[in-house]
Amino acid sequence: MSEVHAPVWYERAGTGSPPLVFVHGFACSHADWRPQLDHFAATQTVIACDLRGHGATPGDPADCSIETYGADVAALLNALDLRGAMLIGHSLGCRVVLQAALEIPERVAGVVLIDGSRIGMGDPETAGRVMREQIRATGYGAFARRLFEEMFLPSSGVMLKTSIVERALELPAPIGTALFPRMVAWDAANMERALSTLSAPLLVVQSTNVNAQRVRVALSADETTPWLDLVTRLAPSARIEILTGVGHFPQLEVPEEVNRLVGDFAAVCAATFMLGSASQSGSAPLA
Repeated sequence: MSEVHAPVWYERAGTGSPPLVFVHGFACSHADWRPQLDHFAATQTVIACDLRGHGATPGDPADCSIETYGADVAALLNALDLRGAMLIGHSLGCRVVLQAALEIPERVAGVVLIDGSRIGMGDPETAGRVMREQIRATGYGAFARRLFEEMFLPSSGVMLKTSIVERALELPAPIGTALFPRMVAWDAANMERALSTLSAPLLVVQSTNVNAQRVRVALSADETTPWLDLVTRLAPSARIEILTGVGHFPQLEVPEEVNRLVGDFAAVCAATFMLGSASQSGSAPLA
């Protein structure tokens, strides 16, 4: 079922708890979650939205930011009266689900971050300005093409890489040029607070890292990164899972592995949320 809740379009399928809410990355769409939607719809409610300016959701560059996107996801959960929801984000979507969890913690049973990162540090205004200058110097089209072409490994498959790169280049340049620096600024301003104050259980599924040479590389099983170190420091109870030999889109490259990790984590989070709800109200309703 496809619907629009102003201002975002979303796809909803299945019934059952906990509801799974999937949020895509920069210059992507809800289609990146097709293997997850098809798998989990058999047993529970699944929702995947298109963020403003992406996919089927129109957007004004002035309104495209992590803060706005997080508020949109929070509003969607409220409008659909979803309780005990699992918020699953990929890449930029990791920031969005963290922002949403800050706004409506009472509705969130757990958070999953798939191949996240932290790009911006230091002064947020400076971090955003530096990124804007880099995009301006390169040209948005060239910037976006290089960004996405480096997200894949030879094992990722040519067809997958080609389709995602071509789709990414369809994002209107005014939206991409506005959004990416704002994401970097959000990292600098809010990432540490979002991780340290997150009240819901956290699962981090990581497959790549952008190294000191600014090259994206696959991770080995025992490897850590500055991003994973940050998560460990600020959210020490987080569960971290490494997927090896995989590019930046593990939900499409190794969907069975991602589905297994998400499903197992969601089951644990749902039980914990139910117990917490029961202790507070004497019952444990889940949408």
